[in-house]
Amino acid sequence: MKRLQYHRYGGPEVLALEDADTPQPGRGQALVRVHAAAANAMDWKIRNGEMRAMTGQKFPRGVGHDFAGVIERVGDGVSRFQVGDEVLGAARLQHAGAFAEFVIADERSVAHKPDALTFAQAATLPVVGLTAYQAVTKAGKLQPGQAIFINGCLGGVGRVAVQVATGIGASVTGSCRLGSEDNAHRLGVDSVVAFGFDPEAFIGRFDVIFDTAGTLPFATARRMLKPRGRILDIVPSARKFARSIWPGPYTAFMGRPDNHDLQHVADAAGRGEITTHIYRTVSLANAIPALTELEKAATSGGGKLVITAD
Repeated sequence: MKRLQYHRYGGPEVLALEDADTPQPGRGQALVRVHAAAANAMDWKIRNGEMRAMTGQKFPRGVGHDFAGVIERVGDGVSRFQVGDEVLGAARLQHAGAFAEFVIADERSVAHKPDALTFAQAATLPVVGLTAYQAVTKAGKLQPGQAIFINGCLGGVGRVAVQVATGIGASVTGSCRLGSEDNAHRLGVDSVVAFGFDPEAFIGRFDVIFDTAGTLPFATARRMLKPRGRILDIVPSARKFARSIWPGPYTAFMGRPDNHDLQHVADAAGRGEITTHIYRTVSLANAIPALTELEKAATSGGGKLVITAD
């Protein structure tokens, strides 16, 4: 099969589209023929070596996590899927490999694709959808009538978080780049501010603060928080994880594989309750220049780059 991979950590110049052996599913795993895959910022953070403590030093390494496709083969112990099922999911953090013609995924990280979604639409959901849904509903425990502040409300995770929060019946305030306020309002954000806003108007106002951009100072977030509120940050660093260990409102959050949560997100998307934005679609053969451009761009406007293997 063809797979986008690299043989050492580094910049986009280490990427190559190469021949690779088609992997075989182990127990609890499925082999999926990829129809579409979507890029996330963590893809190049892993490739750069920023997360090597979690991903190790074994090469060659595949690239990409989010995918949608058709089950080609299942391993022992798989009970929820069979050959021919249309699915979406995410490859393991340690292995990646969704930017390929085939990918291996654990059963717990795969969900059935709703008929109403195209493969491209479905591929945009797993990482951002799970992260937003789990952060808002489980870690944040947001309730109807409560207030949430989403820093980076037009990013990939931010967009889904806004839709999850409004679906719950919470009020949403969000930050975004200057000139994007109308887009945020159309998405469902009640009150919109620019990055670098003055927090004085928001002292003690929010039950949940969700920093999807990872740029909101902890001291500022804490002042904006109600008593017993929660601060969630999805841009990891050693300092943030250390702060998260101590008692208090702050959590450095990472989404966790859960097929029930992923199916919930997928079904909501199938009903039109959660939508994502695709800003560009390219073939696997043209993925490297597109990924390089995306990595160097200041913003993709919250849209996803989708790579098709068809």
